[in-house]
Amino acid sequence: MGTWGTGISSNDTYADVYGEFFDLYNDGVEVAEASAKLIRQNQETIGDQDDANNFWFALAKAQWECGQLDAVMLRRVSLIIESGSDVDVWRRLDATEKDIKKRARVLAAFLEKLISENAKPRSRKKKAIKQPPFDKGTCLAFKLSNGNYGGAVAIEAVAMEGFGMNLVATTRLNQHSLPNVDDFLSAEVLLLNFVTYQDEPMINWKYSIRFRKDKDIFINIGKIEVSTTYDPKDSSKFSYGGLWSSIVEVASLQFESEKNKPRPRKVLKLSKLTKHSRWRFW
Repeated sequence: MGTWGTGISSNDTYADVYGEFFDLYNDGVEVAEASAKLIRQNQETIGDQDDANNFWFALAKAQWECGQLDAVMLRRVSLIIESGSDVDVWRRLDATEKDIKKRARVLAAFLEKLISENAKPRSRKKKAIKQPPFDKGTCLAFKLSNGNYGGAVAIEAVAMEGFGMNLVATTRLNQHSLPNVDDFLSAEVLLLNFVTYQDEPMINWKYSIRFRKDKDIFINIGKIEVSTTYDPKDSSKFSYGGLWSSIVEVASLQFESEKNKPRPRKVLKLSKLTKHSRWRFW
């Protein structure tokens, strides 16, 4: 149980459940259905005596905010608070007496809110269309662990509800000087053959929601033309997710591996991915 304060919402479980509830609610799922789904999916948390209360508090608050707190949920939360069982959890986890008293006051105020009528139930929010971090064709340079510059290209850019996506192809650029657009035009795609990789091209979809913390890693060099279109719904070709920083980390590991192991003999030119044609990896 990740807890950072005495507030009802000051823990990881509450934040996750509350967030997941409103993801479902904003997608059009009814309150009762969203609640039932979260209960089914969180049986392990519900069975954890140190964390179960946080689950029920989050679900009760979400229902109340929608103006649909059901009677069974209210009775459950009332029993947890009035019996002192949540305070007992804090005491069992060696909280200070000062924090225990604060928690007791927070619980009392929380229950008072739940008992009151919500005069302004929360309406569904339409998810905003989010842009990807980079335009299609953007060439990105970055520093490898060996001190050289590597490079990658955003070969697709897709705006979507909630987040944007780039399909990123990492290249074999590994040079002392900062690469230019011409370097990218003639580059090969990085194929991986270290550890369990078997000549796999490093091409992955990356989400905008994971970009902010890694944005300073990349240098925008310019753009090349990419006429091929890639569909993020087609999961048969490329994997999804991972931190943007993994582009740098994996490329660095491949080049380090090649000091003791031959690079893949197969070659995939970046131009094969950027020009509209029925391409194959080899």
